[in-house]
Amino acid sequence: MSAATHTTVDAEPVGTVPLSAALRAGTRQEHTEAERSSFVERLVAGELDVAAYTDLAAQQHAVYTALEAAGARLRAAGADGGLVFDELERVPAIKADLAALLGDGWRAQVRVLPATTAYATRLQAVGDDLVLYAAHAYTRYLGDLSGGQVLQRMIARHYGLTAGLSFYDFPQIHRLKPFKDVYRERLDALPLTPAQQAGVVAEAQLAFRLNRAMFTDLGAVHVR
Repeated sequence: MSAATHTTVDAEPVGTVPLSAALRAGTRQEHTEAERSSFVERLVAGELDVAAYTDLAAQQHAVYTALEAAGARLRAAGADGGLVFDELERVPAIKADLAALLGDGWRAQVRVLPATTAYATRLQAVGDDLVLYAAHAYTRYLGDLSGGQVLQRMIARHYGLTAGLSFYDFPQIHRLKPFKDVYRERLDALPLTPAQQAGVVAEAQLAFRLNRAMFTDLGAVHVR
C-alpha cells in the first residue's frame, strides 16, 4: 500500500469516509487561510476599490479558462465522472463582467499576475486526469456556490456595482443547495481507490494554496 493511502482526515483514513467529507475536512486549514488573506478581507470590508475587484475578475478569467478547457477535454473523452455541468460554466459570465467593467476592449487592459499564471499552468495539466480535475473543480465551483454568494453581496454593497457581478449568478441553477448536494453525490460516487482519494485531497490542498498565492499577488498590487 502506498503512503498516500495512509492520509488521515480528522483521524479517519481517506477511503473510509465519503470523498466530499474527506475534501471538506482535509482542506479546512487551507480554505481558512485563503479566506483570511489580506486582499480578500480588505475587498469584502470595502477597503479597496472597483479596480481591485476588476483585477480579481481578470485573474478569474485566466483560471476558469484553463479549468473549463480541462473539463471539456475530460468530457469529450467520456472520462469526466459526471462532474462537468454546463450550468457551472463561468467563462462567459466573466467575459461579460469584464466588458461591463472595462468596455469591449477589456482584453487589452487586463494583466495576468505571476501567481495566476502558475495556477493556470497547473490547471492545464488536469484535463487528462479525473483525480486532479475533481480536486480543482470541487475547490472552485462549490466555493462559488457557497461563499461566493456572500462575496457578491458585499462587493455590490461596498462598491455600488449594479453590473459586473454575473460571475456569481447561476441562472440555470434554481436552488443552490440541492445542486451542491448532487455535486457532492457525484464526487462520492467516483470509482476511486483509497490512494486516488488521497490524491484528490492533496490536490485540493494545492488548489487552495495556488488560490491564496493569487490573492497575495493581488494584495501586493492593490495597497491603499
